[in-house]
Parts: sequence; C-alpha cells; structure tokens
Amino acid sequence: MNNKFGRNLIKVTLSLFLFLQSGLFLQADEEQEAGYRLKEVVVLSRHNIRAPLSGSGSMLEEATSYEWYEWSSNPSELSLRGGTLETTMGQYFRKWLISEGLVTENWRPDGNEVRFYANAKQRTIATAQYFSSGFLPVANVPIEYHADYDTMDDVFTPKLTFMSDAYRAAAIPLMQARAEVLQDSYDLLASTVDYEDSAGRRNGSLPELKDGPAEIVLNLGDEPGMTGVLKIANSLTDALILQYYEAPDEKAAAFGHELDREQWQKLADIKEAYDHALFSVPMIAVNVAHPLLQEIEGELASPGRKFTFLCGHDSNIASVLAALDAEEYELADSIEQSTPIGSKLVFEKWADEEDREYFRVRLVYLSPDQMRTISLLDLDHPPMTEVISFRGMTANDLGMYPIEDMREHLQAAILAYGETAAAYGADIPASAGPIPDTAVKYNKTEFPARAGNFFSAGVFLTVEGRTELSDNQDKERGSLETV
Repeated sequence: MNNKFGRNLIKVTLSLFLFLQSGLFLQADEEQEAGYRLKEVVVLSRHNIRAPLSGSGSMLEEATSYEWYEWSSNPSELSLRGGTLETTMGQYFRKWLISEGLVTENWRPDGNEVRFYANAKQRTIATAQYFSSGFLPVANVPIEYHADYDTMDDVFTPKLTFMSDAYRAAAIPLMQARAEVLQDSYDLLASTVDYEDSAGRRNGSLPELKDGPAEIVLNLGDEPGMTGVLKIANSLTDALILQYYEAPDEKAAAFGHELDREQWQKLADIKEAYDHALFSVPMIAVNVAHPLLQEIEGELASPGRKFTFLCGHDSNIASVLAALDAEEYELADSIEQSTPIGSKLVFEKWADEEDREYFRVRLVYLSPDQMRTISLLDLDHPPMTEVISFRGMTANDLGMYPIEDMREHLQAAILAYGETAAAYGADIPASAGPIPDTAVKYNKTEFPARAGNFFSAGVFLTVEGRTELSDNQDKERGSLETV
C-alpha cells in the first residue's frame, strides 16, 4: 500500500470514528440540549438469565433425546452469567443518572431517595442485589421482599382477583385469538430438540406439536393458565432460548444445529404467543396487573424518591404494558420481541426549563450478542432501548408526555380494575377500592363510563363519558343506555 494513501485512509477512518462517537454523545445528551433535566426513575425489571424452571426428570428431559446444558444454578434460579449481566446493567444506569445530574459519583442515598423491592423468588431477589451492586457500589442498599423466601408476593403475582362467568366467557375467545402459532415454528422446535424421537413421544405421554385451539383456564385466585400443545412448546422454547443465552457454544446451544437469528426469532414466536395470550389481553391485564400499577403510582408520588427498582417477571411487564394500552412495538436486535430476559420498563420523570413536568417510558434490554459476550456497558456502549408509546396520547419529539396526561392515563388503568369487575358482575376484594358510580347499562351488564380510550381489544370503548362499541364487538347485540 502507498504510504501516503495509507496515512490518508487512517485519517479518514479516525475522522469517521470520531464523528460516530460524537453522534453517540449528541444522542445521549439530546434531552439536556433540549433543556430537560431528569427528576426521578422507576424501573420495573424482569429478572436476568435463570436456569429452566424444571430440572431432572421433568417434561424437558422427556421431550428431547439430547442432553440439556449443565447450568451453574439450580432450576429457576439466577445463573452466574445472569448475575454478571445484571451488575453491568446497574453500572450503566449509574453512569446514565450521573450524566443526567440526578445523582453524583459514589452516591450514597439518604432516607427515602432509593428503594429496591423484589418478588420473593431467588431469581428476582438476586437480580435486584446484583443490579444494586453495580448501581450503588459504595452503598449497602437493602432489598425488600414481602413474602416468605422463594414464594410469590401478591404484588408480583399476576393472579385473577375477580372473576365471573360472564368475564370468563368474554375473555377466553380474546385470549385464544392471541395463542395462534404458525406450524413452521412448531416444526422448527420439533426438529431442533429431536422431539419425535424423544422418550415422551415414544411412550405416548407427549402430544404431536401441532397447532390447535388453546385450552385457557381462568380461576379466581390463580394466574391465567393454559393446557395443551402451546404450554408444552412454550416450556421447551423457554429452556432452549435461555440455553442459547447461557451456553458459550452457540451451535451446542441448539443441540448441534446451526440456527440463524431469524430461526431463533421463529422459535421465540412460540413463547410470545403464550405470553400474549395469558397476559396481554387488556381485560385480563387490568385484573392481574392491578397491584403493580398501584405500586408504580405510589413510587412516582413518593416524596424525595429519586430511584426505584421493582424486580419481577416477564408477565409483570407484559400485563402492565397491556393495562396501560401501550402501542405495539418491534425490538431491534432481539430474539424475544416483547419482554427480553433482564429487560427493564423504565418510567422517567423529566422537567423542562420552566419546571413543567413530563413523563417518558422506555424498554431497556440487552441484545443477544451483548448477553452472550457479557459486554461491558457504559454511555459509549449502551444497552438497547425502545421508547414506548400509548394509544390516545400525544408525545413530543423525545417521546415524552405531559405529566398530567400520564397521571390520568395511569389512574385510568388502575380504575379499570373496578370498572371491569362491575361490567361483568364480579366481586372485588375490599382492598382494591370502590367501584366507580357512573356506569353504562348494556342489556343487563353494566359498562362503566369514563373519558379516554382504554379497551382496544374488543371489550368496550369510552370517549368523553360516552360508551361506544368497539370495532371488534357485535354491533347488533343491543343499544346502550347511560345511567
């Protein structure tokens, strides 16, 4: 190579590198340049990488002729990789909050400034502990959990706390509609795990992986449930994707198959269908997410609070987003498209130069490569992020909503719990608060009337106190009468 040409090439490459780096900084400082300052952050986190929920002798062993990865942790518990990744995520959040001026280097919070609250399972407590180690390395922050160790806290348990026959009859078809899986995904899963040659298939204990109607089970006091092929396929897919994140050898993680990113996403479609069916139908979401929505609202109103970390599960994030009527989104560089392992729903409170407050919600997550290589994170090498939008609301160019609009939206999602129970003639626990007085009668069923556009899944829509049938409803079922 000509020396002069080589030197010029180096200069051009260096200039391009500096330009791209400056672009990263400009992007990171976009809020500051627009005159916004960060005032508070509430994080709802999914736990990080864990071992599969079932261990030796389980259905997972019966469903494949291969040997599953030997995990560094017990079934359902956080892995060593998961703990390391969570620590790096905590370090990134620390650097981010320092850059925004919310906290200082080596911050040691006083009094009510910080709260860490986790579900009482090992994987959620450990996730919160590892995150806190990276986030507050010189502060000894207690991790709250409010149930016996390794049991489920009611706040993080997505269980049904009201139920009626009418509610069940209305919800199940909507849930079944989301449980459809393309046969191509089932076929890919079967070939990857050698399902047809498994002990379970040979002895007849496991069914063929074939798409069909999902059997939805809705019982008072339980989480929404499912039986049949999709439930089995979900367990297999969950274990396989976790194995992909955890195992050093990518080919070995797929039992010797060379799967590309598109094929991994096709496998993840099975898990997405399962989760969406159980937790993302709005009339189910307002039921199961109610305690957590109240917790989030309380944290955002807590005097002196700067940072809150709530650690739960994918079902928590999915149901909260559905209850808040979030727009659909597509995650860049992710196998799981809704709630990737270790992902964080980040509620941000901002103020402009005139001290007017705004609210933004983002989903922060790691790409598969960041997980597999255990990439160190900082402001120059951030995690992936997606700004969340909400139906019926208008955001500014930075994805922020006026704080009053977001408070009303959050309060509407909380009130929808009692409204939906009233609409379907279900009793609710006294702790849930009063049922709204204003309602709309439709035949013999009461539908509450309130402003906003909440029920987008074919239940009912209310606009400025008027109730209208949604597009998905049968408009020949009768007339509506306001009471």
